[in-house]
Amino acid sequence: MLTTIKVTKKSQIVIPKEVRKAIGISEGDELIVDTDKEKIILTVKPKSYSKRLKGLHKDVWKGVDPKKYVKGERESWR
Repeated sequence: MLTTIKVTKKSQIVIPKEVRKAIGISEGDELIVDTDKEKIILTVKPKSYSKRLKGLHKDVWKGVDPKKYVKGERESWR
């Protein structure tokens, strides 16, 4: 979704309703602001970082037997 917004005299911006609705932003939510060269990156701050990270990169371990993996790692230390 591409849209244009203006910066007010007080350096404020309004996030369009369609954008707020699309990513689930509501009143009271906090946003993390970051920059990358000439970009401003807004990310919704998770209410719980542990819930947000749960399952992250689970596909990396798909098909790996954890017991065999740990056993192999321990054997490599000897």
